[in-house]
Amino acid sequence: MAESLSPAQMETLKYPVGPCLYRQPTNAEERRQWISEIAACPVKLRGAVAGLTAQQLDTPYRPGGWTVRQVVHHVPDSHLNAYVRFKLALTEDSPTIKPYDEAAWAKLPDTAATPIEVSLQLLESLHARWVRLLEAMTEADFAREFHHPESGTMSLDTYLSGYEWHCRHHVAHITRLRGRMGW
Repeated sequence: MAESLSPAQMETLKYPVGPCLYRQPTNAEERRQWISEIAACPVKLRGAVAGLTAQQLDTPYRPGGWTVRQVVHHVPDSHLNAYVRFKLALTEDSPTIKPYDEAAWAKLPDTAATPIEVSLQLLESLHARWVRLLEAMTEADFAREFHHPESGTMSLDTYLSGYEWHCRHHVAHITRLRGRMGW
């Protein structure tokens, strides 16, 4: 299958909503929309995987990509890290955060052995806390920063935009796969 796809087609499968472009909100309403997208992510992810069989969950969303199961487990892994990074930046002065190897995490035994329902519930609980935190943050809070050893210094406002994208990105991996496969 990979040989029959052009580089542009592979890029579209890899980035179904386009690549992540971290950005600052242009106004408070845009930030509220990003928070709304993060709040809706658990329901959208649950809907994207509803009714899938074990075989479908073990299907990669693109040639060489993660399986649907790996994507479902990756989202709370990533969002847990983001939540902790928000809290660190809110309680410390420009902390240096620890990167993690998301591809290695996706290959750990808990990804294959844990039912996706566990990660769906984890995501729901995590987002209940994270959204409460986001909604209580002030302009000054969103201006706070952390330092990523690989990416540099980033404000929480900018980081928020990346996680709004992350929600749409991974839900689209699954929904577009379902569309292509007729599931």
